[in-house]
Amino acid sequence: MRKPLLSLVAALGLAACATEPMMGPPPPPSGHAAAAIPANIAAALSDPSRPAADMVRDNDRHPGEVLAFAGVKPGAKVADLIPGGGYFTRIFAKAVGPKGRVYAYVPDELTKLANREPTVNAVARDPAYSNVKVVLNTLPNFAAPEKLDLVFTAQNYHDMHDKFMGPADLSVVNRQIFKALKPGGVYLVIDHSAEPGSGLRNTEDLHRIDSAVVKSEVTAAGFIFEGESKVLRRSADPRTANVYDPSIRGKTDQFVYKFRKPASAR
Repeated sequence: MRKPLLSLVAALGLAACATEPMMGPPPPPSGHAAAAIPANIAAALSDPSRPAADMVRDNDRHPGEVLAFAGVKPGAKVADLIPGGGYFTRIFAKAVGPKGRVYAYVPDELTKLANREPTVNAVARDPAYSNVKVVLNTLPNFAAPEKLDLVFTAQNYHDMHDKFMGPADLSVVNRQIFKALKPGGVYLVIDHSAEPGSGLRNTEDLHRIDSAVVKSEVTAAGFIFEGESKVLRRSADPRTANVYDPSIRGKTDQFVYKFRKPASAR
């Protein structure tokens, strides 16, 4: 989760059907010495429409390497699942360009909790991001108006297991994501790492999840695990502190997992 549960409401307030995917061949798993960032992604990162506060966060979040790992190309159709204030939404919008589309999917579980409109609505209303559309629906009903090349969620997967989200039935959610993607489409999951073997023990208190659980749940929905980018790995994180603890905040160990819908699937 991008903010603790008690500040979630405030964060929210402030805060097509081709048969072949648009994602293109992915680069190898990246590390801090990542391959060159494709031109469309580099242009998105330097776009003057981005808030300065977002650009400051780029050093920690490595969005260029993350989007390159996902293989985002001009014209792609992307869902940003639980977009928060739209940090990645804005980058996707410029990276996919005017022929692409970004669906900022906000679970209605969050809008009811916040009792106000999602922050990302401001992005969709901005003429600089005319290819962004906000979708409000529940997590189990995840869908988009057209088939997608990429479903992306960052630091949110663990939240879906928490009480304030229902909790959601992830077997249903992941099957819906599978259904929403084009054959060969990508599902990219970023989250804070919990201790190996901890399962779902720390989703509520530490806002972390065991990466093995994510891999197991997503592949059970029919996805193929294609690899990991290590660009957000931080070996100094003991994985035992709340991600908002001042000793570790902004320096947590995070996994970046890429899953692909088989090209033969429909």
